[in-house]
Amino acid sequence: MTRWAEVEAQAPDFAGRVQAVFDAHKHKTMATLRRDGSPRISGTEVQFVQGDVWLGSMDHALKARDLQRDPRVAIHSGTIDLELQQGDAKIAGRATEVRDATLWRAVNGEETAPDESHLFRIEIAEVVLTRVDGDELAIESWTPARGLRLVRRR
Repeated sequence: MTRWAEVEAQAPDFAGRVQAVFDAHKHKTMATLRRDGSPRISGTEVQFVQGDVWLGSMDHALKARDLQRDPRVAIHSGTIDLELQQGDAKIAGRATEVRDATLWRAVNGEETAPDESHLFRIEIAEVVLTRVDGDELAIESWTPARGLRLVRRR
């Protein structure tokens, strides 16, 4: 399993910029796969805690059912600035449901874990930060196999 901590260790500047874009506002967009294989877009919140990326869901939400059936997920930060100076961040990977109440409290900062909610840890497959740099589009991406790569386009 590739954790967020590995991204931070291998590419700390990149990881810091990606996390800053994700942390800039509360609501993100995630893509999951429906039972028939078609995509589903849902709103979500993402947290970076204890070296991992986490997302939650209300009990029986369709996005949670999607992830329980097929753990593939992509999460988009949303665009925080129209000029893309800070960038637009994406994380893709696999979601694993965690049912440990102590861990739930550590991630969510609550006294007790609710009985009717889901918590998913994201195994990182790819992280991408797309931004405008002068007159170029700068696309930085990280994968566990390749590490960090920068592609520039005009």
